Amino acid sequence: MREFFNDYVQTLETYIMFRIKETVAKITPELTAKNRAPIMLSMGAPTANPPQKVINDLIAAMDEKGAHLYSTPKGEKYLRDAIAKRMKAKFNVELDSDNEIFSLIGSKEGLANFIRVLLNPSTKENEKEIIMVPDPGYASYKEMVKVSGGIAYSVPLLPENNYMPDMEKVYAQLISDGYNPDKVKALIINYPNNPLGATATKEYLESIVAFCKKHNILLISDAAYIELYFKPELRPLSILEIEGAKDIAVEFFSFSKPYAMTGWRLGWICGNSEAVKIFGKLKSTIDSGLFKAIQKAGAEIINSIEGDEYIAESNLRFKKTQDLLVKGLKEELGWGDFYIPDATFYLWLPIPPRYKTSVEFTDDLMKTSGVVAVPGDAFGEYGQGYFRVSIVCPEEQIKEVISRMKTDGFCFK
Repeated sequence: MREFFNDYVQTLETYIMFRIKETVAKITPELTAKNRAPIMLSMGAPTANPPQKVINDLIAAMDEKGAHLYSTPKGEKYLRDAIAKRMKAKFNVELDSDNEIFSLIGSKEGLANFIRVLLNPSTKENEKEIIMVPDPGYASYKEMVKVSGGIAYSVPLLPENNYMPDMEKVYAQLISDGYNPDKVKALIINYPNNPLGATATKEYLESIVAFCKKHNILLISDAAYIELYFKPELRPLSILEIEGAKDIAVEFFSFSKPYAMTGWRLGWICGNSEAVKIFGKLKSTIDSGLFKAIQKAGAEIINSIEGDEYIAESNLRFKKTQDLLVKGLKEELGWGDFYIPDATFYLWLPIPPRYKTSVEFTDDLMKTSGVVAVPGDAFGEYGQGYFRVSIVCPEEQIKEVISRMKTDGFCFK
């Protein structure tokens, strides 16, 4: 059957989280039998229930007249207006809800389809167009580019560049590596970053906008984690807060992370009106819009007191859990110094020196202790030697993780 499918799809890897889940399912009986039932520190999503308000509003909206009829890919007017109101209140960004906002079936879907709009696919390496992607970065970026017939060029996010690389140096390296700079279509940035938790300064974002304008490169900002931060004075910025960004940028937002609405599949793209319009043409051919009741509930939560309180409480809980895990890693397991982010629910940690690869360590940790983490190289070549853990599980499980690792000899040595 393989000959029926296109060349791009045949080179794809199954998303890392699904591969991990399949492995965990197979070994769960064995782990449970030895009192090491899996603890999922691999989860890239909140595990708590969404705000009760959004659930109640969804139930009520399902009884509204016309709720079960087709919507529109663009999103109902009340959702787009609510998004515009939120962007103004939270980021002081003015948006035209008719021309600069478009609904998504989650930001992951939106990013994948936006990349399809950008790239002219080719199977010839020297003809392929390029999108620059963060590395380490969200594991799906490179696969999204690959399946659209392009090249994903790594932008290294490293401790030595404070996770904010000089893009002119990266661009020069791209040319030195033999790539045609005229083939570069876009740059993806993701702050706060998955898997690092790293954020960017206003000055750095200004330099990114200037870089993209200078080289005529479209700027794509993935802001899925923008609401998840621990210090008010370090609030992550929307790229659209940067002067002139709307000339060259679009930004993707999600309801999944701030409101624990991962299964609802609701998000939006906003920014440059021409880019949003062209994206909308593709969307009109491949989907017929989101369930109206979900849109109505989403529109109600993002400008509500309950929604803001929920985010604030979640962030306090994530910070408390982060502190607990950091203390255990440092004081009981000897992990020493490592980067402690001020945003997201991730920790990015070096593997113990006795292991040669990230996969070797995470496999051993999972099969021995039932602690499930994600190997760093799943997020790109610059992730080798690291692993990612998530702090969305209850405190009791974090304490159990530290206890198991200590008992089973997983100290940093």
